[in-house]
Amino acid sequence: MARQGTRPQQVEYAAGAVDALSWPAANGTNDTADQKYRNMSQRQLPIILALGTTQTLAWASSYYLPALLADPMAHDLGISSNWIFGAFSASLVISAMLGPRIGRQIDLVGGRQVLSISNLTIAAGLVLLGLSQSVLVMAIAWLVLGIGMAMGLYDAAFAALGRIYGTEARRPITGITLMAGFASTVGWPLTAWGLAHIGWRETCFAWAAANILIGLPLNFFMLPTIKGARQAAATAEKPHVPLDRTMLLLAFVFAAVWTVTGAMAVHFPRIVEATGASHVEAIAAGALIGPAQVVARILEASVLSRFHPLWSTRLACLTHPIGAAVIAIFGGAAASAFALFHGSGNGILTIARGTLPLSIFGPKDFGYRLGIIGAPARMAQAVAPLVFGLLIDVMGAKVLIVSSALSLSALAALFLIRAERRPD
Repeated sequence: MARQGTRPQQVEYAAGAVDALSWPAANGTNDTADQKYRNMSQRQLPIILALGTTQTLAWASSYYLPALLADPMAHDLGISSNWIFGAFSASLVISAMLGPRIGRQIDLVGGRQVLSISNLTIAAGLVLLGLSQSVLVMAIAWLVLGIGMAMGLYDAAFAALGRIYGTEARRPITGITLMAGFASTVGWPLTAWGLAHIGWRETCFAWAAANILIGLPLNFFMLPTIKGARQAAATAEKPHVPLDRTMLLLAFVFAAVWTVTGAMAVHFPRIVEATGASHVEAIAAGALIGPAQVVARILEASVLSRFHPLWSTRLACLTHPIGAAVIAIFGGAAASAFALFHGSGNGILTIARGTLPLSIFGPKDFGYRLGIIGAPARMAQAVAPLVFGLLIDVMGAKVLIVSSALSLSALAALFLIRAERRPD
């Protein structure tokens, strides 16, 4: 843990990176523009820090738990770990199905209520998980966590920022993803420490307490109240968001790339070993994915921020196929290069999931659109580990042909989308 830096140091680094490397600050314009930009940065920074912290906590205490808890949970319950991963996949499907409804609620009342309730829901799921003595209770616990993830992970946070800042939400979205990029870096060591010293059940209880004592106050007190939210919610009608060509293309893009992301998150070491790398080399290469994501997000906050998000998204879709080509040519010795290419693209794609729809459609019904666009991606992410596991058994390292084809198909779809802002 000491090598990775303390939590305050990571928060300060991420926030400082966004401030120092954003294009207007780094390149300068005129004094009036600089002063306006600094004033905007000062207003955004507290919310970036708060949401970055709560996103790190939410991801660490939900999405990243099965990687370490599945085996001890399965052993204690007397079942196969496949049951744990199956319940986890079901939770992602639940999250996908609830996405549009939750996005619409954030559009109406803002993110304060929804994100605060997410902390309570995740905490309830974790407590139920820690108390589970049967497969049924364990499955119910993961379904509750699925509801919490729908309300509390990136899509909800992006929608909240879109509700607060409108078209100016790109920078805060980048900021919170910079911080939450440390979720596995912080979460996995803490979960591992809990497993070693207090057991998996008590680790679940500890994460539940963190959601109540840290996440809930930050989301409730730091996010602004939206004026007239109750009246708007009482009188609102269901928004009409047509599933037109652009919406369908964006849904396909993110489903394709999130299939790759979900598969690599589980099978990266196995795929790399199939190319000739040793187990140690595969694990070492996998450790580079996280830093590559953070560096790419800093690049997005600085150099790429002057361009339309469509261009950075297209670039991000190329990096995985390039990395796959490198490891195909040079074998397992190029595992680290593959990890760096894959991680950098994934880092930018996470931001693009929020900034690209915002730049095309604007802030109107932003959360609802995110929920619709993101639903196929979440479902794809849920089934990708199983599908790719079966493909690896048949194809071995050649499964990278499939993942590269998915990335390139997403790239092709992006070239069918125009960068111009569409009328609301």
